[in-house]
Amino acid sequence: MKPPLLQRYQALLDLPAHTQIVSLHEGDTPLIPMPRLAQALGSGFELYVKYEGLNPTGSFKDRGMTAAISEAAGRGVQAVMCASTGNTAASAAAYAARAGMGAFVLIPQGKVAAGKLAGALAYGARVLQIEGSFDDALGLVVEASQRIPVALVNSLNPYRLQGQKTAAFEIIEALGRAPDWLCLPVGNAGNISAYWMGFVQYHQLHSSGLPALLGVQAAGAAPLVLGHAVEQPETVATAIRIGKPARGEQALAAAHESGGRIVTASDEAILAMQRQLAAEGVWVEPASAAGLAGLAAEVAAGRLDLGGKTVVAVCTGHGLKDPDIVTQEMLAPRVVPANLAALEKEIGDL
Repeated sequence: MKPPLLQRYQALLDLPAHTQIVSLHEGDTPLIPMPRLAQALGSGFELYVKYEGLNPTGSFKDRGMTAAISEAAGRGVQAVMCASTGNTAASAAAYAARAGMGAFVLIPQGKVAAGKLAGALAYGARVLQIEGSFDDALGLVVEASQRIPVALVNSLNPYRLQGQKTAAFEIIEALGRAPDWLCLPVGNAGNISAYWMGFVQYHQLHSSGLPALLGVQAAGAAPLVLGHAVEQPETVATAIRIGKPARGEQALAAAHESGGRIVTASDEAILAMQRQLAAEGVWVEPASAAGLAGLAAEVAAGRLDLGGKTVVAVCTGHGLKDPDIVTQEMLAPRVVPANLAALEKEIGDL
C-alpha cells in the first residue's frame, strides 16, 4: 500500500510543521486512455481522462481536504465549516469524521444533487440549507469563521490547493512529462489554480514541461468568460454552478500564463459528453464532463489544433454523485416474463 498522499509528496507541499496527517488514502487515481473518444473528436491526438471520481468520497475535493483537515488537526481545531454545491460538503464531512471533528456545511436550498447531500449527512455533518446561492453561503461561512472557533475549509483555505496540486504530479509521473493540454471544469476556480501551481513547481524541479490549460465553465455560470459576476447562475452541472469564483483572478492568470484560455460549454453539450464518456465505461457527474465538452467545441470550431498532441481531461466527480440526471432521462426498464423465450425475443438478433 502506498503511503498517504501528504506523506508521499511531503517534500513538494508547503504545509506547516504542525500538520498531523488525516487520510483516507486519497489520490493515485487512474489516467485512462480514451482512444475512441479522441477519434470521435477527429483531431488525431492522444486523450486521457484523469478520473478523480475514484477518490474516497467520489471527487477531487479529497486531495485538498486531506491537507486542510490535517493542518487544522495539528492546531487542535474541534470543528470545520464550509459552503458547498455538494462535493466539498461530502469531503469535508468525511475527513472531519476521520479526524474526530465536527463539521458544519451550508448549501444553497434545493441546488445540491441528492448523492452529494447524502454523503455529507452519512458522514455526520450538520447540514444547513440557506435561502440563497452558493456565493451567499460562501460569504456567510467566511464571516462566521472570523467569529466562531472553526476552521474554514473552502478553497479559500490555502492548504486546499497544496493538496489538489498533487494531481499534476501524478499526471507527469504517469506520462513521463506534462501533457500538451489539460482541460478541466471551472467553478470556484481553485482546481485550475492548483493544477497550474503543481505543473509549474514540478517543471522547475524536473524540466517536465508545461501544459496549456483549457478551463471550461457552464454557459449559465460563466463569470470568468463574461468578465463579471453572475448573480443567479443556472446550469445542470451543479458542481460548477457558481457566479463569483473565490479563485477567479488566480484562475485567469493561470490560463493566460499557460497559453490557454477559459471558455464555456452549454448544458446540452455537457450532457452529451457525459453520455459519450459513459459509452467508454467512465461515468461522471455532469460538471466533470464540462472540460471535454469545451474541448470538443473548440476543436469543432477550428480554434484548437490537437494533431499529434497529448491531452489530459480531468473528470472531477463520479456519476453516482448526481444519478438523477441519468434516471430522469430514462424510461423505467421494460418488464418481461421470467422465461427464456421472452428474453430471446427482447434480445433479437445480435
